[in-house]
Amino acid sequence: MNVKELRDKTPAELEKQLKDLKEELFNLRFQHAINQLDNPTRIAAVKKDIARVKTLLREIELNGANS
Repeated sequence: MNVKELRDKTPAELEKQLKDLKEELFNLRFQHAINQLDNPTRIAAVKKDIARVKTLLREIELNGANS
């Protein structure tokens, strides 16, 4: 996931993206626990994507408060 792609989204779209990523992370962790996960590096990638989305949401929140 690219930051430029995320910056083009609205806060509502970012919230939905965050929800979807958290759901995906849950499913990946579940698969990992029962030893059915094919690509364990995907967990780290999803965590980073969650962090990117949260950072952008916080940035939008702070910019909205300053304006």
